[in-house]
Formats: sequence, C-alpha cells, structure tokens
Amino acid sequence: MSAYVTADPRLRNMDQGAADGAARAGGREAEWLPASRREVPMLLWRDSAGSTNTELVRLAADPELPAFSALITTDQTAGRGRLDRAWVAPAGTALAVSVLVRAPSGSDGQSVTTGAPAHPAALEGLGWLPLAAGAAMYDAVSAVLPRSVRVGLKWPNDIQLDGRKVCGILSELVPPAQGSQATAVVIGAGLNLTMTAQQLPVPTATSLALAGADASDVTGLIDRVLAAYLRYLTAWVTELWRSGGDADRSGLRAAVLERCSTIGRDVRVELPGGARLLGRAVGIDRLGRLEVSDDADQVRAVAAGDIIHLR
Repeated sequence: MSAYVTADPRLRNMDQGAADGAARAGGREAEWLPASRREVPMLLWRDSAGSTNTELVRLAADPELPAFSALITTDQTAGRGRLDRAWVAPAGTALAVSVLVRAPSGSDGQSVTTGAPAHPAALEGLGWLPLAAGAAMYDAVSAVLPRSVRVGLKWPNDIQLDGRKVCGILSELVPPAQGSQATAVVIGAGLNLTMTAQQLPVPTATSLALAGADASDVTGLIDRVLAAYLRYLTAWVTELWRSGGDADRSGLRAAVLERCSTIGRDVRVELPGGARLLGRAVGIDRLGRLEVSDDADQVRAVAAGDIIHLR
C-alpha cells in the first residue's frame, strides 16, 4: 500500500495511479510523522519501494510536483549506493528518503519557471547538493545520539559513527521532460535505524540503535531524524540558491569542512577506471571536489572516487 502524508491538501490527488487505494491524509498516516510533515510541501510514504530515488525521479517528471517533495520507505528492496553498489537492509530496520531539488531559473535564486533552464549561477552549485545533504544528515543524527559518539562526514557524503558507516547518500539528475530545459536533482539517503550487529551488511557498518540512539519508539526516532534532515537540507539548499550557487557565500563550504572527517587524513582514492591516488586530504575546493596532496606535494582535485581512510 502507498500513502500520502502531506501538509498541503491541494497536493493529495497527485499521482493517482501510484496512490490508488492509498490511505489519505486524515487517517493514521497523517499523524504518523507530524514533525516531518511540517518541513516539506509533500511527504510521500511507501510501505515498500524498489528504489525511492527511481520512483521520485519518475514522479518529478510532473512539473507540478513542488521542490523539496520527499518520498520515504522503511522497506527498500532495490536500493543503490554510490558506484552502483547494492544497498540492502531488512524491512523496517532502515529509512530510505529521497528529496526533489529544483534548480531556480530566476536570478533571485528562488523562482522556478516551468520548463525554463536553470539560472547559470544555480548550475555552479549543483556539485554541492550531495555535500549539503551530508551536512544536513550529520546534524540530524548527531541530535539523537549520545555526545560520546564521534560523528563524521566522510567525503563526499557518507555519515560515520566512530568510523562505521550509518548512512550513504546518492544524487541523481532528473531527465528533463520533452520540451523542458529545467534542471532537477533527486537526493537519496539510506539511514540504518535499528539493525542489529547480525543484520549489518558489512563489519564496517553500524546503526543508530547500535550507536546508542533511543529506539524504544522507532516511529518517534524516524520522525525526529527525518524532520531534522529535511529542515537542514532545505535550509542549506535554499541558502545556496540565494547565494548564487556560491558555497562560500552561503556558508556551506565552511560547514562541510567543519564536519568532514576526511580532511587531514591520509587517504587512498580509488578513481574511476581503476587508478589509485595516495595522499593526504587537505581541503575541498569551490566546486566541492576533495583536494588531495600526494607525496610530491602536488594537490589534485578529486570529483569522484571511493575514499578509504588510512590509519
């Protein structure tokens, strides 16, 4: 069963095919995530979904679907991570959330004209969207964990707890509809909630419950983390657009650097194509790329790759 959990009653009738037979707002689902519902114009719930990113990308073809609409499930059966890795979790133990971001077409950094191309300044900021999501999730999970837990943002957007991965983030461009020049991105995140040690997919993973979060009320835990994530992500993206896509002017670059556990670490970078880069992560450039200084003190900017923190 699918359900709409939406703060705006005008949006309840969208995507009727996918929502056939769904419970409408006003029933149990309307009260299920009250804090999260207040943060976005539309919150879509699926009892089960192959991939929340895939489904939201499909829904985003409708230009009437508002920016910052979100789709969530606790049973994602065909999730994907970075580098096309499978993302698998037992039903009910993890939260998959995807959020639609529409690049503004106006110079004010806010207005979106249906079918119009993104403002050039907004395009400059697209590379920072995954990092904005990482910063938002960092703060969201920090709020539900004991202070003794060391939260880290591993470039570009993995969240680690005491060095173990609890969340991964994947962004995808939305193919423009026929005749449209609009730019939109779907940002997906997979967050391990209540997995036991035996349920973890790899030894280097963890869950909020294993790290000490209070999971006695799982619904409450989901609402707290999700509401905070949606609030912080919306705020960072909105400020990025208002700043003309400039991560320095918006404060996003400083926030990411402050939270990033990769900076200052010796790393091995598995680059696309199989090449490797060894060095020390020394910064993040204006485009969001990781800066790595090699043994010859040459600094290379890495836009994509698998980062391994070396001890």
